[in-house]
Amino acid sequence: MNARRRQGTRRQESAVREIDEVTLRQFEAHDLDWLVEAHAELYARTEGFDDSFAVLVSAILTDFVDHNDAIWERGWVAERNGWRLGSIFCVKSKDPLQAKLRLFLVQPEAQGLGLGRRLLETCMGFARDRGYTGMQLWTHESHAAACALYAAYGFELTDAQPVRNFGVDLVEQTWKISF
Repeated sequence: MNARRRQGTRRQESAVREIDEVTLRQFEAHDLDWLVEAHAELYARTEGFDDSFAVLVSAILTDFVDHNDAIWERGWVAERNGWRLGSIFCVKSKDPLQAKLRLFLVQPEAQGLGLGRRLLETCMGFARDRGYTGMQLWTHESHAAACALYAAYGFELTDAQPVRNFGVDLVEQTWKISF
């Protein structure tokens, strides 16, 4: 085996060990500030979002902390060695048979390890176990990796609208899946 191939194999083995060390735990109120900051920093850096995005994330999380229904709703935080690496939430929607996926985030240092798949599978599994018949989500076209993951798991793009939001021009998307 040549040196380049051995190096690639070692990196893959290291990534597998790293993802195995990641735990998913339930979101707790003390995670709120971190999650708002993580979303705000990531999307300001990668998308140019202004502070109104942090306000939205904070409102979503505050509502979850104040009103979540533990039987039908859950949030998860991914951690490794005490460092938070991502999140995902399953919440009720206006349609009682449909769950809503929210606040899906994988920090840049954890991308490419399969954490996004693990978070998505956990959230979808929870929704199915609770008896939801489907799930919907709202995102932006610019989140290409997340959109590819949604499509790979069977979500279908049902709406796309150009908007100006969070200080930038975007294409908002709605994705849905039936279980």
